[in-house]
Amino acid sequence: MDQTKRPLLIPPEFSTYAEEHGIFDMYKRLMEQLIVNKPSDPLAFLVEQLKKENDDVPQVIILGPPASGKKSISKLCANKLRTAHLTTENLIQESETDIKMKVMDLIKKKETVPTEIWVQILTERLKLMDCVKKGYVLEGFPQTREQALALQSVGIHPKHCVILDAPDTVLIERAQGRRVDPKTGDIYHTTFDWPPNAEIQTRLEETPGYTEEDMVNKLIEYHRHIDEIEECYRKVIKKVNADQPKADVFSQVYSYLCGQPRSNAPHTPRIVLLGPTGSGKGVQAALLANKYNIVNVSSGSLVKQSIADETKAGQAAKAYIEKSMMGVFGNEQVVKLPDNIILDIMRERLAQLDCVSRGWVLHGYPRTREQAEALAKDGFVPNRIFFLDVPNDSVIERLTLRATDPITGERYHMLYNPPRTQEIKERLQKHPKDSEDAVRRRLAEYSAYVEELADYYTEGQHVNADQDPHTVFECIESMIVNPLPKRFST
Repeated sequence: MDQTKRPLLIPPEFSTYAEEHGIFDMYKRLMEQLIVNKPSDPLAFLVEQLKKENDDVPQVIILGPPASGKKSISKLCANKLRTAHLTTENLIQESETDIKMKVMDLIKKKETVPTEIWVQILTERLKLMDCVKKGYVLEGFPQTREQALALQSVGIHPKHCVILDAPDTVLIERAQGRRVDPKTGDIYHTTFDWPPNAEIQTRLEETPGYTEEDMVNKLIEYHRHIDEIEECYRKVIKKVNADQPKADVFSQVYSYLCGQPRSNAPHTPRIVLLGPTGSGKGVQAALLANKYNIVNVSSGSLVKQSIADETKAGQAAKAYIEKSMMGVFGNEQVVKLPDNIILDIMRERLAQLDCVSRGWVLHGYPRTREQAEALAKDGFVPNRIFFLDVPNDSVIERLTLRATDPITGERYHMLYNPPRTQEIKERLQKHPKDSEDAVRRRLAEYSAYVEELADYYTEGQHVNADQDPHTVFECIESMIVNPLPKRFST
């Protein structure tokens, strides 16, 4: 081959290293902070930002109408995430003395606390080390669009915003049984959450400001502002039905907090589709490649192409085949090339410029754990792995009942796409590999290795592929466009 026409091969470690260490996300985060803070010395500011031990911490706002359970859920989330729990009450108590006195005076007079004071209090609180190193859960604030925009203007923007939602009638009824422990500040309810401890029961008090008239006024005020607040946080917001047991509400909220928001940082898809024969790996790979402009890498097609192009690995594969290193089962010829030959072919293709720059979707390989480990050792580490699960009976039905028209090349299926005329039906031909014995043999081979593949690819996601191809594609697509859930230490 002319050396000037050789394909440009790029070491795969570049993108893998950048993704593993969050280089692209770090760059995006630094640019955001630079634009928000507008420092006089940008380089010194960036150096200080880089010195921070951990900038990837939870930043959560939990909102909702009165009696929706904000305090309980916020406290549970803060404890689970090990973050600071911020409320308007403790923000005031922890603020500087002069600001604290000023705010308390305004509250006594039933006057509105100016937005700039709230922003000042919150900005100073978020600079403390517990918020910087561990993150925060902010309860019940902001309460207006003006406050939300003011927070954004100083660079305070949550990664997750949860709104607890419930019908007004439920909230008013719930408020009637609301009780507070004056010693701990914990909230209980006479019907839904009564404390088992007799000592706590005796000291519970009714919460002032939660009569039916008070609740109606508070709900009117809440509904006046919540739509505009939602608009401010529309990209990070999640509504959760609060009219259910507290454990269920917390489970849904925590599940959302474990998910990471979509990032504008560059992302190169490296997808592996695993599944039994007939599970639709080729169809899904084609759909993904077509929509997202990534390279469709089929191991079988690559082997054929390398033999046709007479590459070094292709010639080795051809020589192996010509030496009759194949097993014959009935009418079906099964060629099993050594792992090192297939890996050479895969390595040469996945290292080319289009795969490294655009990403790839690989199917038909790896088939065993050893192949998966060899692929990773060469630097080709997938960031999405999908197991397409289909029952064996469905696979047999899909494959054994399909046939091809030798004249037109059109493919038919006796159940889902039967031939239109008797003449076409009579001339249809089946491929030997679609015999029931051959299909069952391939299913047995997949079953022998799928468990060890699943053990190796622990982050692999299982998809029910026994449904319409476009439904399967939508499921896979939703898992690709969203970042993988985060695992918080507990």
